[in-house]
Amino acid sequence: MAEDSSISTPPPPQVQASPPPPVAEEKEVEASPPAPPPVVEESESLPIIEKEELPPPPTPPQESKSLAAMMEKEESFSSPPPSLAAEEKVEELGESVVAKEEVVVVEAVKEKQIEEQKIPQTLVSFKEESNKVADLSDVERKALEELKQLVQEALNSHQFSSPPPPPTTKKKRNRVLLHQDKIVKKFQLCPLDRPQMLLQKLKHPCQNPMSVQRNHHQESKVEEQPPSKESQEGVKKEEPKIASSPEEVSIWGIPLLKDDRSDVILLKFLRAREFKVKDAFIMIKNTIRWGKDFKIDELLDEDLGDDLDKVVFMHGHDREGHPVCYNVYGEFQNKELYQKTFADEAKRTRFLRCRIQFLERSIRKLDFSPGGISTIFQVNDLKNSPGPGKRELRLATSQALQLLQDNYPEFVAKQVFINVPWWYLAFYTMISPFMTQRTKSKFVFAGPSKSADTLFKYISPEQVPIQYGGLSVDYCDCNPEFTVADPATEITVKPATKKTVEIIIYEKCIIVWEIRVVGWEVSYGAEFVPDAKDAYTVIIQKPTKLASTDEPVVTSSFKVGELGKIMLTVDNSTSKKKKLIYRFKIKPFSD
Repeated sequence: MAEDSSISTPPPPQVQASPPPPVAEEKEVEASPPAPPPVVEESESLPIIEKEELPPPPTPPQESKSLAAMMEKEESFSSPPPSLAAEEKVEELGESVVAKEEVVVVEAVKEKQIEEQKIPQTLVSFKEESNKVADLSDVERKALEELKQLVQEALNSHQFSSPPPPPTTKKKRNRVLLHQDKIVKKFQLCPLDRPQMLLQKLKHPCQNPMSVQRNHHQESKVEEQPPSKESQEGVKKEEPKIASSPEEVSIWGIPLLKDDRSDVILLKFLRAREFKVKDAFIMIKNTIRWGKDFKIDELLDEDLGDDLDKVVFMHGHDREGHPVCYNVYGEFQNKELYQKTFADEAKRTRFLRCRIQFLERSIRKLDFSPGGISTIFQVNDLKNSPGPGKRELRLATSQALQLLQDNYPEFVAKQVFINVPWWYLAFYTMISPFMTQRTKSKFVFAGPSKSADTLFKYISPEQVPIQYGGLSVDYCDCNPEFTVADPATEITVKPATKKTVEIIIYEKCIIVWEIRVVGWEVSYGAEFVPDAKDAYTVIIQKPTKLASTDEPVVTSSFKVGELGKIMLTVDNSTSKKKKLIYRFKIKPFSD
C-alpha cells in the first residue's frame, strides 16, 4: 500500500464572523464561567493531514455592511456563579463531571473509531506547481526547451501523422536476403569462366545463355545512357513535395508550439515523466496516436445518452478556482443501471467512452494559459458504493485508471474520497500499484463523519452541493434568494454549548437568511429584539429540535420596522461538535 503518514494536525480552524461594532460589543460584556473542556469525539480521532494552510472563507458581502453587522455569542449551560468561593467549587465539580462524560463518549464511539482508523487519511502533501516559465528551475526550463525542440522536429518530419511501419516488412526483407545468399553461394561454387552466365541463368532460367549475353550487353548500354530532360524536369517538380511545411497537431484543442498554452501542456507530460525528456516525448506521441485511434474529435459530438449524468457531474469551484467534478459510485446500487453499464465488454467499452467524452469536454473548458487553471478537483463519493467483489466494476475501474494515467497527465489538482467504507483499504491496496507516487500524493480520504468538514476545507460551503452538507442548489427552478455568488460563514458549535448569531439592523429593511447545521440533531430558534426598552421581543422561529431527516437548509425572512437585532440560536446538547453555516441578505424597503 501507499505510504501512511502518522503526523496529524488540529482540525480545521473555526471561522468567525466579522467583529461587532463597539456599541453592540459593550452590551454583550458579561461575566460567565469558562466553558467546559472539549470532549474527545469521533471526528477528532482521524484528522486530515495537510501541511499547507488554507485561506479563510470569504466574509459576508460588503454591500450590506452599512445596514447590518454580525455578532456571535457562545454560552455554556451553567448559570453565572454567585460568589468567588462558589465559583471555585462549581469549577471543581464541573471538571469531575466532564471527565466522566469524556470516558462515556470515548467508550460509545470507540468501535467506530477503530473502523475509521483503517482508512488511510492522506499521503504525502501535494502542492501544485506553477506553469509560468519564469518560475521554473534551470533544470526544468532546460528540459522544456529540449522537449519543444523534439516536438518541432517531429512536426517538421510529420512523425505524429505517419503511422508506424508494419511488422511484415522485416520478414520480407529477411526472405530477400536469404535468397541473395543462396545466389552468392552458387556463384562461388561455379567455374571461374562462367559466373556471369550462371547469374543470368538464375535470373532468367528459360532463356538461352547466348541470348542472355546479348541482353546483358544491351542492358548495359541502356544503363549508360544519360537521363532525359523530361525525367530531370520530373525530379525537379517532385523536390518541393519533399520540403513540405510542418504538420499541425493539437492536443485537447490546443495546437502544439503555437503559443504559450502549449508550454503548459508540455509541462504536464514532463512532470508525469519526472522531467525525462525522451520519456515525455514518447508519451506525447503515444497520446496523440491513441487520440486518433479512439477518434476523440468524433467522440466529442457523439450522443451517448444521459444514463451517467448522476454518476459524474461538474459543480462549482474549490477555494483556489479549480472546477469540481463529483463521482457518485453509489448510483451503481441500481441493478438496472449496473447491468446496463458493466454487463459485458461492449457495455464497459461504452462506459469508458462516456467517461472519456465527459473528461474531454471538461478539459476543453480549462484555461491553459500559464497563469490559468488547468486542473480539476475530483470528489469521489463512496457512500453505498458496490464493494470490490463486483468483478465488472473492478475491471472497468482498472481499465479507466490505466487509460487516464497514460493519456491525461497532471489534470487532477486533488483527489478527495468521502464516505469511505471499511472495505476500501483492501480495494485501494489492489489498485494502488497502477498509480504513480505523484498521483497517490494527491489523495485525501475521509470517513462518513468527516466528509462535510473535509469538503469545507477545500471548497466553500456555498459551492458545495446541498446533498454533501453545503448550500448550493442547481436543480431548483424556483429562483432562490441566494446563489453561489453569496458567500456563507462557517461556525463550529462545540458539544453541550449554545451558539447565538446576532445580526444588527441599522434601518428599516427586509432581511433574508439561510441557516444549516450539518446533520442537525440540535435545537434552532430565531427572534427579533428591538433596541427600544419598552418594545417586545418578536419570536420568528420557536426553538425546535431538528433531526437529520428534516429539511437540510432553513430559509427565513423578516420585515424589520424598527432598529434592533436578529438573533439566531443553535443549542447543541449532543456530545459532538457541529458545523453551523449561515448567510443573510439585506433588502431595503419603503413604507
